[in-house]
Amino acid sequence: MRVITENQSFPESAQRSVLVPTMGALHEGHIALVRRAVEVAKERDLCAGCTVSIFVNPTQFDVAADYDRYARVLQDDIKKCAQAGASTVFAPSTGAVYPPDEPQVHRPMPDSAIGKGLEDAHRPGHFEGVCQVVRRLFELAKPAAAIFGEKDWQQYTVVRAMAAEDRSGIDVIASATVRESDGLAMSSRNRFLPESRREQALSLNRALKAAQLETTPEAAEASMLAVFRHHGIGTPDYAVVRDAQTLGPYQPGRPGRVIVAAVIEAEPTAVRLLDNAAWPG
Repeated sequence: MRVITENQSFPESAQRSVLVPTMGALHEGHIALVRRAVEVAKERDLCAGCTVSIFVNPTQFDVAADYDRYARVLQDDIKKCAQAGASTVFAPSTGAVYPPDEPQVHRPMPDSAIGKGLEDAHRPGHFEGVCQVVRRLFELAKPAAAIFGEKDWQQYTVVRAMAAEDRSGIDVIASATVRESDGLAMSSRNRFLPESRREQALSLNRALKAAQLETTPEAAEASMLAVFRHHGIGTPDYAVVRDAQTLGPYQPGRPGRVIVAAVIEAEPTAVRLLDNAAWPG
């Protein structure tokens, strides 16, 4: 496995791989994405294999403290990537991703990133940062495909739409959410959860399951709110049923998605979690 760091140029021999963009601090959810990328590369006979990018992107954090405290454990991440079968780890410097002498071009955002009342409302500027860094990684690594986890469903839809609108030719592939043994979606933020708040955190997955038993969006959303109240979370950031592709209002006969986000109060800091699941309608 090759490791490309700092300002090293990305070699042509590593291009046309399956890219897994990450910010490092890899957990089993990330590793599942790497394994899926290795499988896709083999299925498509892509000799460059899987590339894992590790870059803590400053432009997608709306709170500076979150960026500062994000774990940076590159050597540990490199070992995990090698064990999962990655061919390349790409860990560029900030200067390589955002050259100071090159102005950054901000393009129009995909519709799924605007006015949906989801992460776009609760993390202003977040998707601008995501699109900015993913575009740069696509430009630098020149992959054939990229794998994104389903846990942040809005992010997946935004990146997929962006790649299509840019006519990049890069296939954006979703990989199923990986869960811990009790059902909690794996997240880098889970390490900040004290055991005393575990039950509250599990309310997200339980709310999704309750919603899947309902047959109308209104009933599904009411059931989710009841679950959150039961677990002491009066008002989640959102708990909604949406069109799975556009993230607009659910349309009968089209795939639906139930999407939730909630803040779990904890010491020394609150933990904000996301989750989602298919909604059968």
